[in-house]
Parts: sequence; C-alpha cells; structure tokens
Amino acid sequence: MSTLTLAVELAYWQQTTIRAVVALVAVLIPAGTLVYLFLFKMMSFMQSRLGPMEAGPYGSLQLLAEVGKFLQKEDVLPRKADRVVFKAAPFVVLISTFLLVLVIPGGPDAFFIDVDTGIFLALAVSSISVIGILMAGWASSSKYSLLGALRATGQLIAYELPLVLAVMGVVIQAGTLNMQGIVMAQAEGEIFGFGAIGNPFIITQFLGFVIFLIAVQAELTQPPFDMPVAESEIVTGYLTEYTGMRFLLFFIGEFATAGIFSALAATLFLGGWYVPGLDPTDNLFNVIGPLVLMGKIILVAFLIFWFRFTYPRFREDQLQTLAWKVLIPLSLVNIVVTGVLKVLV
Repeated sequence: MSTLTLAVELAYWQQTTIRAVVALVAVLIPAGTLVYLFLFKMMSFMQSRLGPMEAGPYGSLQLLAEVGKFLQKEDVLPRKADRVVFKAAPFVVLISTFLLVLVIPGGPDAFFIDVDTGIFLALAVSSISVIGILMAGWASSSKYSLLGALRATGQLIAYELPLVLAVMGVVIQAGTLNMQGIVMAQAEGEIFGFGAIGNPFIITQFLGFVIFLIAVQAELTQPPFDMPVAESEIVTGYLTEYTGMRFLLFFIGEFATAGIFSALAATLFLGGWYVPGLDPTDNLFNVIGPLVLMGKIILVAFLIFWFRFTYPRFREDQLQTLAWKVLIPLSLVNIVVTGVLKVLV
C-alpha cells in the first residue's frame, strides 16, 4: 500500500502548480459571476434597464468584451509617479485576495491549507490590501489619488475592528480558529438541544453576521462607503491615474475580494460547504461542497450588492461614527453575550 501511494504521489512542485491554478480559478470564477449577475444584470433590473444584451446570449459575454477593451488600452504612467511602487500596487491588492482564498474549505478533504489558526490568518492577510491602496495613492503623484488613499486607509483601519470583533463571537461558539472546525461545529452542533439542522451560526450569531456584512461593505469601499473613490469629489481617488491592465487588476481585485469575503461569511455563518440533514463526513461533499459553497456565496453577495445599489454615500463623519459608536460597541456586546451563553448552556 505504501509503495502504491508513493508511486502516484505528485512531486511538491506539481502539487503547488495544481493548487495555484485551482486558486486562480477559485478567485476569478466567483469574481466574474458577481460582475455579470449583480453589476451587469441586478443593478440594471433595479433601475428598470436591460443591461448588456448584445455580447453573447443575454449579454453573457459582455465581461469578456470588457476585459478585451482594457487589455487594448494604453498603459499610461504619470510623469512624476514612482514607477516601481505605481506598478506594484495592484499586485499587492491582488495578493491579499489570493491569500484569503487559501483558508476557505470546499469540502471535508477539499481545501488548500488546513491550519489551526485559519480565521486568524484570513483576517491578517485581508489587511494587506490597505498597503496596496496607500501605495497606489502615494505613487501616483496626484492630490486626488493621495486624498483617496488616505480616506481608504482611515476607513479600512476603522472597520477592521468591527470585522474582527464580529468574527470573535463565531470563534467563541465554535471553540476553534480552524475554518474546517468552524464548519464542523455548525454541522454537528445543536440549538438548545435541537440538532436536526445542526447549528448554523447565522441563527445564534445574527448580530455578528449583520456587523460582519457592514464591515465588509466598508472594506470593499463600495457604496455607501465609497468615499475613497468618490467620482463627484476626488474623481476616482487612488484609481485616478491608472489605465488599461493596471486599472483592470484593481477592478478584478474589488470583485474577487467581494466574492472571497462572501465565501468567508458563508463559511462562518452559513455552514460553508455543509448541507443540513446530511452526514458531514460523506465523501460526496468533496464533489458537491464547492457548488454548495458557491450558492451560499451568491446569496451573501446578493446582500452586499443590494446595499451597494440602494443607499447613498455617507459623509466621512457619519462613516466614522457608525464604526466607533455603533458597530464596535454592538460587537463587544455580542462577544459578552456569546461568552456568557457558552458557559451557561
């Protein structure tokens, strides 16, 4: 048996290559799906428009046309820009997204890495995007870009706190930082002795789920938290001087991050790849688990983009007030209540 195992075992570089390709697919497919479903279609229907209809059946190839358009555009660098930092900034933002996808499981044995501190790793690497945005704003040698980057930095730092604190309730209830362990805690758990559907944390951690979604909206700098790219005030903020492929990388990073944060929310609060009523150790989940997770990602992303297309932009003071005076106190209350119930129940 050991000889057979050694014979079919792939070399380390082969395993790494396969994982890199799968990670690329796991990032790009949800990003493209969200762009088509929500940016092209849902927003159009909400505004009583048809949206793209000419490129492919029902406009399904419009995204490819958009990518082709950006690839053909000239890559312009501002004369006084820091060329190295300016070029590196979009890739730093993308690195954060690709690192986030590594900790999200798609089945009992379908995962990239399985570390005991998975959620801690996810929250840590999600902050890397702030560095890329600040690099873009500073290196552009533009007042609009720098102002947008500084707005983004202040906003992301403020909303990192409620994001982390909202996750703490899940960690306390699950008793682990491991992402696979959090899924299993929901699959095998009970709600006051009732275990037919497990214990999806969206029921017991609904407040944490709401806080998490609001914080994610701010992390994505999407309306009503789009002050860093406010067209009516600072053109497009840190994106002002970017064209062609580099602008496309930022665009991909925004929607890929929306997909990955939706996957994170689905894993933490909706049971991830698990379907209530089935055996979570069944190998069938290694096949259908990614599809189940994708369905939950679309559900969470619907809420994110619904808010994006519904609410007007906050003022800067309103944004900071919401974070420091509302979300953070509520998340602390959620942690205290969860801890008390964890001890008593």
